[in-house]
Amino acid sequence: MKTYRTLLFDVDDTLLDFGAAENTALRLLFEEQNIPFTDQIKADYKRINQHLWRSFEDGGISRDEVMNTRFSLLLKEYGLEADGALLEKKYRGFLEEGHQLIDGAFDLIERLRRDYDLYIVTNGVSKTQYKRLRDSGLYPSFQDIFVSEDTGFQKPMKEFFDYVFARIPDFSPEQGLIIGDSLTADIKGGRLAGLDTCWFNPGRKASDPDIVPTYQIQHLDELEQILNVERKTPV
Repeated sequence: MKTYRTLLFDVDDTLLDFGAAENTALRLLFEEQNIPFTDQIKADYKRINQHLWRSFEDGGISRDEVMNTRFSLLLKEYGLEADGALLEKKYRGFLEEGHQLIDGAFDLIERLRRDYDLYIVTNGVSKTQYKRLRDSGLYPSFQDIFVSEDTGFQKPMKEFFDYVFARIPDFSPEQGLIIGDSLTADIKGGRLAGLDTCWFNPGRKASDPDIVPTYQIQHLDELEQILNVERKTPV
C-alpha cells in the first residue's frame, strides 16, 4: 500500500457543509430583500452560480465576475433590477457565519494531524474561508491554508498547485494526496499536478470517464482505510 505524507483537503462539501451554510445565507438574504425564498428561486440560483463557477474554473471569467453578477443575473430572470455587488456583500456576511461540519470531519482531522502534514486547498474568498475554518475549530490542525483568491490561480489550474507545492517544505508529489468533492476542480486539478486523488462522493454522483480519481469514498472515515491508519483507542 502506498505511503502518503502530505494530505491536501478541499473545504466546501468536503470538511464544511457548504450546502447548509449556503441555504441559510440565501434565505436570510432574500428575506432581507422581501423576496420569497422559494424552491424555484433557489434552484435557479444554483444553476446560474454553478455555470459561472465552472466558467471561472475553466479560466473564462474572473472570481469577481462570478460573485458580482450572480444575483443580478438571477433577479433579472424574475424581471427585477438589482445591484449584484451590493447583494453579494450582504450574502457574504451571512455566509461567513456558516461553519457547519461534514459528519466526522473534525474527529478525522484531529486523528490525522498526529501523523500527517495537513493543508487546505480551496477556491473561494480568503476572508470567508479563514473565518469559517476558525469558527469550525479546524483551523489549528492545518499547517497552511491556500485560497485561490490569495494564489492568483484556482483549482484545477496547474499554476494553483505549483504555487502550493512551492510553499510546502520538502514537498514530494509522490507522497501527496488531495481529498475533495469536485471532479472538475479537485480531482482534475490533482491529476494535472501529478497527485493521487481521493474523490469524496457521499451523494454517489455519476462518475466521469475522463476524470478518474485514484480513490473514491462515500464517508470521510473511509480515508483512514486508504491511508492504512490504525484507530488509536484512548487510554
